[in-house]
Amino acid sequence: MSKIDDTTHSGSLNYGIIGNCKSAALINEDSSIDWCCLPQFDSPSVFGKIIDENIGGHFKIDCDDDYSIKQHYIKNTAILCTRFESDENAFEILDFMPRFQKDNGTYHAPPELTRVFRHIKGSPSCRIKYHPKLEYALGETKSYVKKNFIVSIVDDVNYDTLFLYSNLNLDDVLAGAEIKITGEHFVTISYNEKLNAPNLENSLLAFEKTKVYWLNWCHKTPSFDAYNDHILRSAMTLKLLTFEKTGAVLAAATTSLPETIGEVRNWDYRFCWIRDASMVIKVIAKLGHVQIVKNFIHYIIDLIPDKNEKLQIMYGISGEKTLTEETLDHLAGYKGSKPVRIGNAAYVQKQNDIYGILMDVIHYQMEQFTDKNDEYEELWSIVKSIVWVVKHNWKLADKGIWEFRHEDRHFTFSKLLCWVAVDRAIKIAALINEEKSVEKWEALRDEIYNDIMENAWSESKQAFTQSYQSDHLDASVLLMEYYGFIDAKNPKFVKTVKAIEAELMHEGLLYRYKNEDDFGLPSSSFTVCTFWFINSLYKIGEEEKSKKLFDELLSYSNHLGLFSEDIDFSSKQLLGNFPQAYSHLALIDNALNFNS
Repeated sequence: MSKIDDTTHSGSLNYGIIGNCKSAALINEDSSIDWCCLPQFDSPSVFGKIIDENIGGHFKIDCDDDYSIKQHYIKNTAILCTRFESDENAFEILDFMPRFQKDNGTYHAPPELTRVFRHIKGSPSCRIKYHPKLEYALGETKSYVKKNFIVSIVDDVNYDTLFLYSNLNLDDVLAGAEIKITGEHFVTISYNEKLNAPNLENSLLAFEKTKVYWLNWCHKTPSFDAYNDHILRSAMTLKLLTFEKTGAVLAAATTSLPETIGEVRNWDYRFCWIRDASMVIKVIAKLGHVQIVKNFIHYIIDLIPDKNEKLQIMYGISGEKTLTEETLDHLAGYKGSKPVRIGNAAYVQKQNDIYGILMDVIHYQMEQFTDKNDEYEELWSIVKSIVWVVKHNWKLADKGIWEFRHEDRHFTFSKLLCWVAVDRAIKIAALINEEKSVEKWEALRDEIYNDIMENAWSESKQAFTQSYQSDHLDASVLLMEYYGFIDAKNPKFVKTVKAIEAELMHEGLLYRYKNEDDFGLPSSSFTVCTFWFINSLYKIGEEEKSKKLFDELLSYSNHLGLFSEDIDFSSKQLLGNFPQAYSHLALIDNALNFNS
């Protein structure tokens, strides 16, 4: 087996992501495609080794021990290059999912991925280990060589098919026989049988067009003096987590990657959380990509046909409202961490913070409008509906941002975002000269503000706490300044930052909280919380310390600069679903501080 050159991140989630805003694939640093769902993000996996080493399925390029492997993205693209090299021989694999604009202005983004093999020097050879396991490896997947493709079929619990096209010998591919790399070769994996079989020429053309698409997308993003590469990679990662068909934004591309190895905090994140998505698109809009905001607003408008319909905290990427949670007990889980889940029971939870986060985005969008069109009127209706919901619900307990599955509490973050909802509604009303609404809502905003200041502050802790009349600290209250509720130099906010540092900071990373939840005591760091803390340090004036912590946190990314949901305190191993939108949007926000 060939050697991975960079062992700095050994044992971590050393994957790159490729995608086309329809689906995505995760490719290990050793070239193995260990996760891919087709035809779209939330479909059953066709390669799922990441959640079961033995039966999950993968597609790997294997070489002798004298080859070393290096992996990188082609600059300013989402095309992944994996280079195999020995003293005398070398070749590389270019992995991408096609995405480019067609003549009619729409995008070509089929449910397929292509691997281009390029000879570099000598007489390199490899073996292809092609083992698709369709439908989450439920039932037996059988593969057959046909005239000009390999078809893989499962016909057990469900029926599904997958097609492989290549200019390599198909019998050798399926048999795992030795293959000489003599020039340029291609392998295309397609969910659909192709009416016009792919060939090398059109595969290389698709590669060049996809490369140009990403280069153009990055060119539209402002350039920054500090951390420009980190900002671009994070922005592209967020783009890869958008579902263009509806405008939905996924929390992550995977399911059931555990927050802690061997525990049961394993969730399916291939859905659109209103909170995560709203924060993502606001950050991306700061970088000049306003279309993503418009697409998400359309997604929200389509979800709320009735004025009195309450928002769920999350939806399927095609707008599904029922996300029944199931377990796939035949799968061993990531490093043995069971259960593997599909669906997410949290969709029924009540979390009052989502109204404020959504209203914040609507306010941002309405500020950009130059004319009062029909969409503007639809948004104003949504604004009024949200204020009505907040008015009648803000005093109630809920599950909170961290989705406690049993006990409802009066979470400070939920109250804060109820205040944000009314505050942004007032600003929107002022934009459109609805003075009566401004007057009517100001009293409600003041009432929520006073309630938070009175009940969320703990004299004993000298900090705002996780919930009313509680002494538990929580990283989410750091966002009080971020959303404009309190000034960064306010003594109560400064004391809160210091108290959180003293109690929740551990080995350079932050706990989200330390109190016991439904599954025991948290034992890993939720990555976004450390970014929030770094931002808060910057805002209270500790800029040098903030930058030092930021640089340290960046060093914990994987070999491609990507972050998952969590980080292990001691080993700094990446944990949780991957790549995580929350982590990358917060990275961008932090990096922008150091460019101000």
